[in-house]
Amino acid sequence: MADFQGVQHNGRRASARFAIVVVAAFIGGEAKAQTYVRPDCQPHISAPRLDPSPPTAGWYRRFWTGDCQGLRGCVGGSPNWNEIVGKLVTRSTAAERPAVLAKACSLGPLIGQEWTRPREIRRIDSGDLRKFQRALGSAGDVLKGIELVDAQARAKIGTGR
Repeated sequence: MADFQGVQHNGRRASARFAIVVVAAFIGGEAKAQTYVRPDCQPHISAPRLDPSPPTAGWYRRFWTGDCQGLRGCVGGSPNWNEIVGKLVTRSTAAERPAVLAKACSLGPLIGQEWTRPREIRRIDSGDLRKFQRALGSAGDVLKGIELVDAQARAKIGTGR
């Protein structure tokens, strides 16, 4: 797996179109996952609770897709959370796949929303993303790897289950 090396963000201004994506997610009642979240993950998550500023929405999209459109200092491509979920599902047994998909999809917003917060207040940075990715990639048991990273992320953020 590639790593998040070189991925940086610092809240610089980006195009207003990203704000539209976030605002649109909350209009019309029920909040749903963004369209850039892989389709099989969408039922497992809801729209993010993000700072609605364009850079934050753009960085959250980058987290899921690897797309850096409009983001200064961004290194696009792999890895991205959609790709990581796919690799975890592929590595799991047929019996485990529904649970792996649900847990990996749910872990995405936990990590991604914290990573997109402004640098001075976020508790998960790009170094943490690389550590989480290595832990997920090296875990012999995919579900235990997801649970380990979930616990590590929650400890960094300061939230329990």
